[in-house]
Amino acid sequence: MPARLKQGDEVIIIGGKDRGKRGRILRVEPKKDRVYVEGLNIVKRHQRPRQVGGAQRAETVGGVIEKEGPIHVSNVMPADPGAGQPTRIGVEIQDGKRYRIARRSRTRLD
Repeated sequence: MPARLKQGDEVIIIGGKDRGKRGRILRVEPKKDRVYVEGLNIVKRHQRPRQVGGAQRAETVGGVIEKEGPIHVSNVMPADPGAGQPTRIGVEIQDGKRYRIARRSRTRLD
């Protein structure tokens, strides 16, 4: 995955339980080929109440915590900035700099 998807990109889910939904990338894990998308693939974590280390007050955090789970990059496509439809990403080189472009409309993503 040579830097096709970056944090902050608008993406559309093309496979899995959240197919058809869109959101922003919160985090990218290139070594595992995974992305975390804001508000999608929500997983529930049952956590025992414990004191948070280094906190000012003795607060306990526990219960059912919902957070975004990882999605494989093959199940995600970037959204075209113009049309809002899924697109592939190409690379355009100008003056020795690489720019990511949307293949559908040929517009720059960077």
